[in-house]
Amino acid sequence: MTVFTTSTHRSLEDPGFHDYYLRMVGDGDEYGAIEAVTGLLDQGVPAQRIMVDLIARTQQRVGELWAANEWSIAREHAATAISERALAAVAARTNERPRLGRITIACVDGEWHALPVRILAETLRLDGWRVDFLGASVPGPHLVTHLHQTGPDAVALSCMIPTRLPRAHAAITACRTAGVPVIAGGRGFGPTGRYAEMLGADAWAATAEQAASRLATDWPPAMDDPSVSPFLGDDEYTWVVRHRGDLIATALRRLAAAYPQVNQYDQRQTDATAEDTGHIVDFLAAALYVADERLFTDFTDWTNAVLLARNVPSQALVAGLLAVRDQLHDWPTARHMLDAAVNRLRPAPDPA
Repeated sequence: MTVFTTSTHRSLEDPGFHDYYLRMVGDGDEYGAIEAVTGLLDQGVPAQRIMVDLIARTQQRVGELWAANEWSIAREHAATAISERALAAVAARTNERPRLGRITIACVDGEWHALPVRILAETLRLDGWRVDFLGASVPGPHLVTHLHQTGPDAVALSCMIPTRLPRAHAAITACRTAGVPVIAGGRGFGPTGRYAEMLGADAWAATAEQAASRLATDWPPAMDDPSVSPFLGDDEYTWVVRHRGDLIATALRRLAAAYPQVNQYDQRQTDATAEDTGHIVDFLAAALYVADERLFTDFTDWTNAVLLARNVPSQALVAGLLAVRDQLHDWPTARHMLDAAVNRLRPAPDPA
């Protein structure tokens, strides 16, 4: 196994160095992680490459390790904090004067994954933008007030979880009404950003580099009438949101009968089951909002993989989905989405 020291030549092309850095953040070694990134800077590695190819890529790996039940949520949070400190160390070693324009960067209300947009903020700052980084979970009215006070050339909005899409829609509409075009980013907008355009964003970027390129070469875009906002969400979406608490409580009661194993759960497992049921209802609402079944089935496929890694069988998730479905007698689209998810999780019948 390669052991890296302060005198070891470091290369972002070396998988061993990525493993070394992952070990630093996983062990909570703030000093080792900062030494690693500053060592790269000393070798002349561009700061953008360190932020994107090392810090961001490692953070993605951290999420995968949590999903596979190899790391606890506490270890994942601690690693994220170390990555934030490493990113700050890289930023502190650079001093690019603004020359392009001003941009506001924020997570939509309820979105707490701030590290990806912090990387975007530093990337754009190095490109020559004056950046107002507002951080995680920025309420729409506060965001709009900031826009009126500062008059930026663009807003970059991040949404990592699809359940925040209705709030993202409200924020995008408010920004464009204030006359500021919006570039959207984050997994919450779909694998190819398919929901960003639906919600009225002027552009979408999958990575910080794509966002920087779009802002540098094709900005500002021609804006449509901001008063014409797409209408999303129908009676089914509204009903599910308004009855969220009842749907969860009733589903949990029915789950005890449909899947008796939950009666043997300890308090931690019971709390996790309640949280997972809440996610089912929230993702169902989001899928109804954008009228896309894939949003919901992608979530249930991912949840099933996470639960299997924790030795929870697919049968438990199927029982939870059916406990919600059976309450939606008058809502055919919602029932269809739940049926689609259940059918994907149930084993195929034996042809014999």
